[in-house]
Amino acid sequence: MFNMLCMDLRRLFKSRSFQIILLVTAALILLVSLMTAIVSDPETLEYMGDHGAEVYEADRQMSEEIRNMTQLDLAHETLGGGFLLIIVGIGVTLFVNGDFSSGFVKNICCAQPCRASYVLSKALATGVYSGIITLLGVVLILLAPYLYGMRPVPSALPDILQYLFWMWLPHWAFALMALPLVLLTRNTTLGIILSLVAGGGLTAVLVGTLGKLLHWPPLEQFFLSSVVKGVYVPQNGAAQVGVVLACTIAWVAIYGIGSLLIMEKRDI
Repeated sequence: MFNMLCMDLRRLFKSRSFQIILLVTAALILLVSLMTAIVSDPETLEYMGDHGAEVYEADRQMSEEIRNMTQLDLAHETLGGGFLLIIVGIGVTLFVNGDFSSGFVKNICCAQPCRASYVLSKALATGVYSGIITLLGVVLILLAPYLYGMRPVPSALPDILQYLFWMWLPHWAFALMALPLVLLTRNTTLGIILSLVAGGGLTAVLVGTLGKLLHWPPLEQFFLSSVVKGVYVPQNGAAQVGVVLACTIAWVAIYGIGSLLIMEKRDI
């Protein structure tokens, strides 16, 4: 299994799709940071108002709030909406599907008949994949504002490292969703669609709305998009840490067991 993992990681780092995902992630974060810098600049708002744009008091208040944010406040405003969930979901879908589109999975299963090893290797590689994307996203969103003249209130390094770790866990669990979907369908379409829908929080909203109509308990809080939104909530403390851990473990188990069952039953 270790050899298979090493092979997966080598293929990952050399794959063009992984490099494109990194570039897209960096470009989008830099663009979002630029837009945030423009909105937070009072001189820009005044200029826009002087040239006919409608600038309301709420816009000025929002601009001031952005200028008073800490680094982590500003980072989570961007990343807490599920942006990186979508990125890792699509990226892992493309990575896993590469085995089937190229036919390489036949060689893997001939060399290593134990299909549990294949699933475990992919799960660990997914953890590395999501970790790299999460690290890139957090580091860029913390540093990018300084490129555009913003000066957010610095956050303590231990807080940043904790935030990075607790963001990585649900992103890893979410990325694993791609594994059973690709094993089941042998294409990328469903994985990409669900990454967009679930990563953006639409499934959580739909379940929450349906739950209110049917008087269900608030199940939407256990969706990974909701977990990511709640990662940076200091007042929740240990309670939120427990939710992140429990949801990560639960979804990893669901996707891992599902992948193993599909892998065992389907012909390669």
